[in-house]
Amino acid sequence: GTDHTIDGFLAHEVATVVPEAVSGEKDATKVDNNGDTVPEYQSMDAAKLVPLLVATIKELEARITALENA
Repeated sequence: GTDHTIDGFLAHEVATVVPEAVSGEKDATKVDNNGDTVPEYQSMDAAKLVPLLVATIKELEARITALENA
């Protein structure tokens, strides 16, 4: 199927790391009002990624400081 991207993220890839940030199923389809089968795209709440990103930045800063002081 076609991957629906939001701000450069593929929802199904985010779902493997932060499943609570993604709703819907990868490659899901639905039948529209004309009886045609169409993609039902996943959606993603990027705000739920912020705590993970902040924690990762803090970890990287600590590693950089440790390397600079080695």
